[in-house]
Amino acid sequence: MRAGATGARATAFDALGDAARTALITFGLLLPLIGFQTVTNIRDELVLTTRWPLLAVFVAIAAAGRFVYSFALAPWFAQRALRPAQAAPVWRDNLRKWFVPFAIAFVLAYPTIAIAAAGLRGAGKWIDNFGIQILIYVMLGWGLNIVVGLAGLLDLGYVAFYAVGAYSYALLAKTFGLAFWILLPLAGILASFWGILLGFPVLRLRGDYLAIVTLAFGEIIRLVLINWVALTNGYAGISGIPRPTFFGIPFNAGDNGFAAVFGLENLPVYRLTFFYYIILTLAFITCLVTMRLRRLPIGRAWEALREDEIACRSLGINTTNTKLTAFAMGAMFAGFAGSFFAARLTFISPESFTFLESATILSIVVLGGMGSQIGVALAAILLIGGTEIMRQLDFLKQIFGSTFDPTQYRMLLVGLAMVLMMIWRPRGLITTRTPSVFLKERKSIAVDLVKEGRG
Repeated sequence: MRAGATGARATAFDALGDAARTALITFGLLLPLIGFQTVTNIRDELVLTTRWPLLAVFVAIAAAGRFVYSFALAPWFAQRALRPAQAAPVWRDNLRKWFVPFAIAFVLAYPTIAIAAAGLRGAGKWIDNFGIQILIYVMLGWGLNIVVGLAGLLDLGYVAFYAVGAYSYALLAKTFGLAFWILLPLAGILASFWGILLGFPVLRLRGDYLAIVTLAFGEIIRLVLINWVALTNGYAGISGIPRPTFFGIPFNAGDNGFAAVFGLENLPVYRLTFFYYIILTLAFITCLVTMRLRRLPIGRAWEALREDEIACRSLGINTTNTKLTAFAMGAMFAGFAGSFFAARLTFISPESFTFLESATILSIVVLGGMGSQIGVALAAILLIGGTEIMRQLDFLKQIFGSTFDPTQYRMLLVGLAMVLMMIWRPRGLITTRTPSVFLKERKSIAVDLVKEGRG
């Protein structure tokens, strides 16, 4: 008994030491980010202020979390690793079986659920900020998953195709007055064309060199949008972009508007619900096309290219066409999402297409599990939905002061989430995938059997 108490005491002291070291590291990292703040006084002078209570809270949270991990979780993980492998429980098999049908039913009924919970006047922000916003990034994540997850080509400039789709729709709609449903495929085609243009210079590049070139491509597109003022209006952006109509019925307050035609109260929830089902349909099309392409020869060529380009060439696969089709397909879906983005907001500017957007989309793909459609969707819900939830945490101002804005710490939490994922689940949320082709019986493939965990 005494030996056990001594061991527990030693473990507690070790955990306290880890917590103290974590507190010092956290203090050093967060001191310039949170401890100091610059504000402008009434004389328009920049003044340096401090936020010691807020910094102390973050340091205490980090130290407490490290203590709990070192004292309780780490020994439990070590004992768990020594246990013999057991068959998966029944509930896990049932979850895998019913999760996708339940998720599809939920997203189809989400506007109805939001209206039932918040009413017609309060449901708009839940449909727009959570439903539409998350689905846009789900679609972008699935599009980038073709390039990064299936073909193994690291793309840091994916937002460029998103911008091409948005500006293509905005300029053509305002100049020629074409409808949304005509310009939607055209925006995808134009974005796909730019994807092919990007593919040609990078045919011989992989890894870090490919990442640098794609990053430069994204910045080139953004700078063109800023400086070609005659076409894009520069930083001022393009406003008054036409919105899609419901079979020719616009969503406005006029006598020919949607609400007047159907005898309803003129509320934005009807327009937002219509937009929700548009982006949901586009996301479903992206997912279905991607899953179908994986089973076709081109999809298997993407995966072969990802695993080993030299072996891929030795099998007679045309790597040039394989890379170009990957860039073209991924860019096409980004163009679709960009055209919807422009129609939804009726205003776009270069500030909406910065490198941060590319980094966010790539983070969704990496955290979800490269090559996993479900994993990308879950990661988009966590990253984008978590950001939107932080906007609703106004009660934190009563704790940290009226100047506290939870959304300012969004990227800090995203970085923390990525660090935790790299420690505990380095291959993403979904670590298994369904094979593209199989013999007699379909079996899930552990992602650690795939090169670099992709697939």
